[in-house]
Amino acid sequence: MSFSPEKYSELKVEEAPINGFYVIHLAVHGDNRGWFKENYQKEKLESLGLPAFDIVQNNFSYNEERGVTRGLHAEPWEKYISVANGSVFGAWVDLREGEDFGKTFSIEINPGVAVFVPRGVANGYQTMEPNVTYTYLVNEHWSPDAEYSFVNLFDPEIDIAWPIPKSEAIISEKDANHPLLNDLRKSL
Repeated sequence: MSFSPEKYSELKVEEAPINGFYVIHLAVHGDNRGWFKENYQKEKLESLGLPAFDIVQNNFSYNEERGVTRGLHAEPWEKYISVANGSVFGAWVDLREGEDFGKTFSIEINPGVAVFVPRGVANGYQTMEPNVTYTYLVNEHWSPDAEYSFVNLFDPEIDIAWPIPKSEAIISEKDANHPLLNDLRKSL
């Protein structure tokens, strides 16, 4: 896959179908040397509608193979997700109590697209090419005592249209054994 920076010329923030979730279209400037982007600029993004977000940690996940599939994890913090290179198919499931419980959303994230994920929304992704660097800013420090919610990546009820099928996906045993949405619903 080849990233085309000319498709991303204007910084925009759009609300997604999940309450509190935003898609950010980044301005990417390219020339014969490559490209440059301002990945996160607090003042500009907040003026366009992104919630105030006080970053305390920046994490990177390097994924060597196409088809690496991670998630779906709902951490107890907000996340600003982007990629430094490559592209991923991102998928999210609202695990917060209420009428939107179980609502899903998916979009491709590449150097010109980022997302803001609210606390309580499960996050997952699948790499669309080899050697992808996935990065996320968070507003709480990671802790081994943090309480997460999980849902199975391939739960038929949430019906995420992963581009690479389960039979070809590279997933951890832990992620493969997450509970189904109906099991979570029963525990609420």
